[in-house]
Amino acid sequence: MLEREEIFEVVSAYLVKDFEVPAEKIRLGANLFTELGLDSIDALDWFAKMEATIHLPIVEEDIKKVRTVQDVVTYVSRHLKQNA
Repeated sequence: MLEREEIFEVVSAYLVKDFEVPAEKIRLGANLFTELGLDSIDALDWFAKMEATIHLPIVEEDIKKVRTVQDVVTYVSRHLKQNA
């Protein structure tokens, strides 16, 4: 089971590698859309990759509420615990 700090590192790595977000901009409170430059299609692609890579279920209603890096970490943590 990944700890929250490890999840943050994985989330950060995705943002840097797949979306070319500068690492120094990534913090828990950073807004994915207004601060990090993702759009809704980027977010869906990202969650699809996480679903394939770490078997993270996509719950559409929950994803619609994700706005910050912290929201992503919380989402991943909660769903990994449910599937453990």
